[in-house]
This record gives sequence, C-alpha cells and structure tokens, in this order.
Amino acid sequence: MLRKILKYFLLLLVIAAIAFFIFAPGYIDRDNNKVTLKVTNPHKVAWYDSIPFIADLHCDALLWDRNNLEKHSYGHVDIPRMREANMAFQVFTVVSKTPRGINIEQNDDKTDQIALLSFAQLRNPKDWFSVRSRALHQCGDLFNTARKSGAEFRVITSRAELQQFISDRGSNQRLTAGMLGIEGAHCLGDDISNLQSFYDAGVRYIGLTHFFDNAWGGSAHGIAKGGLTEKGKSLVRKMDSLHILIDLAHASPKTIDDIFAFTQSPVLISHTGVKGICDNTRNLSDAHLAEIGRRNGLVGIGLWETAVCGTDAEATAKSIRYVADKIGVDKVALGSDFDGATTTHFDVTGLPLIVDALLKEGFTREEIYQIMGGNVRDFFLRNLPEK
Repeated sequence: MLRKILKYFLLLLVIAAIAFFIFAPGYIDRDNNKVTLKVTNPHKVAWYDSIPFIADLHCDALLWDRNNLEKHSYGHVDIPRMREANMAFQVFTVVSKTPRGINIEQNDDKTDQIALLSFAQLRNPKDWFSVRSRALHQCGDLFNTARKSGAEFRVITSRAELQQFISDRGSNQRLTAGMLGIEGAHCLGDDISNLQSFYDAGVRYIGLTHFFDNAWGGSAHGIAKGGLTEKGKSLVRKMDSLHILIDLAHASPKTIDDIFAFTQSPVLISHTGVKGICDNTRNLSDAHLAEIGRRNGLVGIGLWETAVCGTDAEATAKSIRYVADKIGVDKVALGSDFDGATTTHFDVTGLPLIVDALLKEGFTREEIYQIMGGNVRDFFLRNLPEK
C-alpha cells in the first residue's frame, strides 16, 4: 500500500513539474508585461506609415521565452508587431539580474530573480548560476532571430550596417533591425577583461548599473547610491576606446555626475522620465538633462507611469515636450521599456497614439519624424563604430 501511495505521489510530482515548465514561463511573462490600454486598429494620421524611421531605445523582450518572429497576444514587442507599427529599429537590452521585491528606492544585490526565471524557462544550466552566461546567451538569441528571419530582421553593430539598413529599407519597408544594449555592467562579473566578449557579441551601449549598486558604480535604486568607482572609471575608459556608449539609465545622481566629470563622450539615457514633470528617484534632473544636451546626447522618454506620471500617450508627449523645450527637439526620443516587467501605456502597435499626442503638443510633422526615430538614427550614425 505504501509503495502504491509513493508511486502515485511521484507521478503527481512529475505531472506538476511538467505543468510548471510548460505553463509557468508564459504566465510570468503575461503577468509582468501588461498594458493600460489594449489597442485595436489605433487611429493613424494619414502620413503615419510614411514616417521613414520609427525607433525605440529600450526593450527587454530577450528576457522572455518567446519566438520574436511570431506575433503574440501578450507582452509588448515582437517583429510582426514592429512591422504593424511601421517600426524600423528597436534596441533590445539584456537584463541579467534583478532583486526580489524590486523597487525604485532601495535594493541590495543578495537575491537573483533572473536565476529563477532562467530555471523556469529551462535555459542552459550555466545561465542558472552565471549572470555573464545568461547575458551572452540573450545576445546570441537576437542574432539567432536574425538568422531565422529570412534576412528581414538584422542586428546592427556599426555605422556601415546602419547606413546599409536605412538604404535597403527605403525599398523594402518590411525590413526591421535591432541593436544590443546592457542593463547593468554587473554581468561583466567585476572583470573589465570581459568587456571585449560583450563587444564581440554585438553590445553597443551599457548602463553601468541597474537596480542595485555594483563594482562599477552606484545605482539610483541601490543602498549606498554612491558614485563611479575606480574600477568604474577604468570601465568607462575601455568603453570609450571600443565605441561602446554609456547609458545613464538607473545610475545614481552621483554616478552621473562622476561620468560627466570623467569623460566628455556623448551619452544617452535609454529610458527615463524627467523630474520637471514627474519628480521621483528614477527620473532625470534639469541639470543632468542640460549636460546631456550640451554633449549632443539623447534622452529616451518612457511609456510607463513611474516615468511620466501618467498612463497614456499624452503623459509621455508632455515629458517629450519638456525635454524638447529644455535641450532641443533633436535630442529626445522614445525609450519605452517595453517588456521590462512593467505596465506600459500600450504595446508597440499603439505608437500611432504617440503621434496624435505629439500633434496636440504642437510639434510639426518634421519634428515628429525626429522624435519618433530620426534622432535615434542620427545619434547612432554619429556614434557607432564605423565598421
């Protein structure tokens, strides 16, 4: 009798494990990447589909167990939905570690939710224990998507590749492209020599910190919230030599100050809001905004409530207007944070609503072309490695 009970118990355990690995990753994805507005056939201005280059500076779609060549009914970005939105270019960022109980005020580095997610997704066992391994695998996933796309999706790593893509898309609007960035240099494993492997893997911008302080610098959401460390200065110097751009997103104010003091390189902030509209720990001060403008940098404005103190396109457009008035319309862009375990206004197919909201803010058609992607295109044409 005991043997029979044990047999049934083990069978139930196996069934439960199978069900977990089949259903849990999709449930976690759906539960974390929601929208405040489900968009179906959004209104488009007559010239929306003729916008030559729509681009976004930040999404985390690589974190999730999806085939991005297929259209999904959940989450925020995949390549079919990019085409539907006339989006040409999306930066795909690598998230390698986030703490349990994540918040914008204060986090330590003692827990690792992405390790559990990697296990649930049955990723390579190396990814369960190594932030570097899981980060490099996400980079490889984007190139695998390009290889499987029938040449309709490309990964951009240089000015020459971006110029070629722009030229080719002029005659084939189905073409889409992506670029790789990193959220948090902790995935280097505190070893600057690992930077080369990420450059070789296609990474072209790095945010030094994410939700916790690390060996390179302080996070806006960390415990100490300190500045750039000596190791961090060495990393910035090496990044400059490789033409890997610095992303200021999630950096503490002191780290941002130290980066400005240490290097004169152009910088971007891939996904943010501004304190002048939405004052919280996460968002950018006017002083930092002005310095980014002075360096001919780029500010990506988000599509989530903490960034813009609102849950619709009008809230994002209001913050875009603020940045444009402060430092110029040529220095502001979209930085959605799509698929970043956050609730955004809508998925990528809702971008026509941003155009409507920008028109209400008084932007001209040509200025909207810039905001919706022209500024991203021009920034990377100036700052990516030549080849």
